[in-house]
Amino acid sequence: MKSPLKMLAIDLGASSGRGIVGKFDGQKITLEEVHRFTNDPVNLNGALYWDMLKLFTEIKSAINSCALSDNKDIKSISIDTWGVDFGLLDQTGQLIANPFNYRNPALTYELMEEVYSIIPKDELYKITGTQNLNFNSIYQLYLISKNKYQMENAKDLLFVPDLLKYFLTGVKQTEYTIASTSQLLDAKTRNWSSEIIEKLGFNKNIFGEIVQPGTVAGKLLPAIREEVGDIDADVVACASHDTASAVVAVPAKNDDFVYISSGTWSLMGKEIPEPLTGDVPFKYEITNEGGTERKIRFLKNIMGLWIEQESRRQWKRQGENVSFDELSNMAMASKPHACFINPDYLAFQTPGNMPRRIQEFCEKTGQYVPQTKGEIVRCIFDSLAMCYRSTSEKIDEITGHKAPFINIVGGGTKEVPLCKLTASACGRPVYTGPVEATALGNIAVQAISQGEIKDTKEAREVIANSFEISCFEPEDTAMWDEGYDRFNKIVEMTKNS
Repeated sequence: MKSPLKMLAIDLGASSGRGIVGKFDGQKITLEEVHRFTNDPVNLNGALYWDMLKLFTEIKSAINSCALSDNKDIKSISIDTWGVDFGLLDQTGQLIANPFNYRNPALTYELMEEVYSIIPKDELYKITGTQNLNFNSIYQLYLISKNKYQMENAKDLLFVPDLLKYFLTGVKQTEYTIASTSQLLDAKTRNWSSEIIEKLGFNKNIFGEIVQPGTVAGKLLPAIREEVGDIDADVVACASHDTASAVVAVPAKNDDFVYISSGTWSLMGKEIPEPLTGDVPFKYEITNEGGTERKIRFLKNIMGLWIEQESRRQWKRQGENVSFDELSNMAMASKPHACFINPDYLAFQTPGNMPRRIQEFCEKTGQYVPQTKGEIVRCIFDSLAMCYRSTSEKIDEITGHKAPFINIVGGGTKEVPLCKLTASACGRPVYTGPVEATALGNIAVQAISQGEIKDTKEAREVIANSFEISCFEPEDTAMWDEGYDRFNKIVEMTKNS
């Protein structure tokens, strides 16, 4: 019997990371977690950074875990992370400074307006097709450009997964899906926009050649192998943006689906062959990001379960340690649609006392002010479900077709009540699973690179056969229609605030 193909996925999220070995026997994929660690941003002198050396140390620990087990025969390694954040290397290949965290408070709307004074907002969209978000790489780089030391000494710009891949191999690559989150790519050519780079005065030489998912970078550096163990594996560029990897793992039976990659963020969209950068997508703030096989992920970034997660952290800071399951039960026992928030309201983006901010929002907008934990979480769930409906309707309008169902993948599928509410709000069936979509998409691209899986379509078939998928049907649609009108008025009242 043929031994299974083993591959190591390093899946880095905004609060934690995992090393997961995927084993493909030719029919199904199984997963084995070999290492888990926290990812703790560092607040220093008023700015928020990622601790890249800690992350790199943890990645080496994950590889070492394989070397010390029966997974020492892994054939490849790949890294996926969140989008937009990057590091700069100097002439000697050393990291000049730790990358900014995208929640860095210095990334303000005022900074965005400075960029718009050079390149108007609508012109930026026509070139990049990218949703204007204050943390996009373009604004981070514009902020850094004010620091002459960094910019004069910068030789290469590498996004976080490319940077970590460079640390492992010594090879500098810029993978397409992660670069597409930057607002620096021409959406149509799938390459850097020389017009944007020149107008903003950025050094064009720091932007490297873009490679597609599945490209092999090389082997581990000798010094790394000496440190982690005798691992003879290819280091591969997967779909390095975690959402791009998650979309690979959507177990849809055909191409006609809307997906939600649900977790700290909710990324909701549809795969399309070419970017859509006209006036309507611009008005609706929908982004065009890269996917596998040069497809476009036409999606909207929605503030996701971060709002519940940060609320729970606040209650824990106050000495009330309540589980997510308990919060969900409290929420579903609370009155539906008592109040709504705009999930993309600026005040909900940053860490802090989230329950109080929700209460202040409801008071400001003349609504019932939630008092209990259950009422607050129910407000979050109802508002997210309404936001998903709004987004799906916008995508239907622009593409001229209503997708018959929605696939939810990722950690957010564990919030079963929210998945049920999403089906009712959107008025269409919702399929949920797999939970480990990002790691699975990472592994699937590695298997394609190794020649064991043909393409993304076949990868989705394999994943659908490997993991349980649940389905939820719409309920109480009349109630949701009534609530939707109120939700839209609240959003319109607080847009761009």
